[in-house]
Amino acid sequence: MEPILQSAIPYDIDAKRPLPGIQPMAMEDWLLRDDAYAGQMALRDRLLADRRDDVLRLNEAARPAADELLQMVLAHVYPGAGDQVTRPDGVTVPIDRSDPLGTVGRLVQEDFNILQKSDGDDEHVLTGAVLCFPANWTLAEKFMKPLLRIHVPVPDYDENIARRVQRLFDGIQVGRPLWRFNVLRYTNPDLFQPELESRKRVSGAKRDGRYLRSERQNLLRLPKTKAVLFTIHTFVMDLG
Repeated sequence: MEPILQSAIPYDIDAKRPLPGIQPMAMEDWLLRDDAYAGQMALRDRLLADRRDDVLRLNEAARPAADELLQMVLAHVYPGAGDQVTRPDGVTVPIDRSDPLGTVGRLVQEDFNILQKSDGDDEHVLTGAVLCFPANWTLAEKFMKPLLRIHVPVPDYDENIARRVQRLFDGIQVGRPLWRFNVLRYTNPDLFQPELESRKRVSGAKRDGRYLRSERQNLLRLPKTKAVLFTIHTFVMDLG
C-alpha cells in the first residue's frame, strides 16, 4: 500500500522548546485538515471497522466526556449536523450518539485521548481514547493508567517532568488550549504503529530514517465535564 504522506508541516519543526514544550493555541486552530485527509480518513475507517479493540477504549465513567467531545467536534467542523454528515472526501458518516468515540474517530484526522482526575487522585488517568495512529505505543497497555505510568518507557519522562506535566494538566483552563509538537525519524511510514512497552521500537523509529513523523499535540479542558482532552494530529513526510 502506498504511504499516506503530507507535503508540508504547518509549523517550524526546528523551533525546539524545553520539555514539555507547551505554548498557547487559539481554539479555532484546534482541528486541522491537510493534504493527507482522504488517505488518513480511509485508513481510520478501516481500522475502526476491522481493529476496533486495538484503536478504541472507553470507560463508562468517561462517557459524558466522550459525548461532550462529539458535540464539540460537530460544532467545530460540521455545525448544524443532523443524523449524518458528508466529509470533504465525499464519505457519509452516520452520527451514532451511542458510540461517541467511534463516530468522532471517523469525522476528523485527529486522535483523541480523554484524561480525568478523580477527587483524591494525584494524577490524571486515561479513561477513553480513539487512537488510530499510535507511534510506538499500545492503547491497551495505557488505558486506565495514570500519567506517569502512561509514559513508560519514555527515557526523558522522569519524576521532575511528571510533576511539571501534572501541574500543567491541573492548570488547564476552559477556552485556553495549549499545544506542542514532537519530531521523529522513521524507516517505516505506516501511521498505525502500535508497540508493546517490552519491545524496543521494532516498528522503525531510527535517527536517520527516511520518513519524518511529527505529532501536533494539543490540550484543552472540556467545559462541562472538565475532563482534559489530549488531541494528536499526525504528519508523515518523505525526506527522500
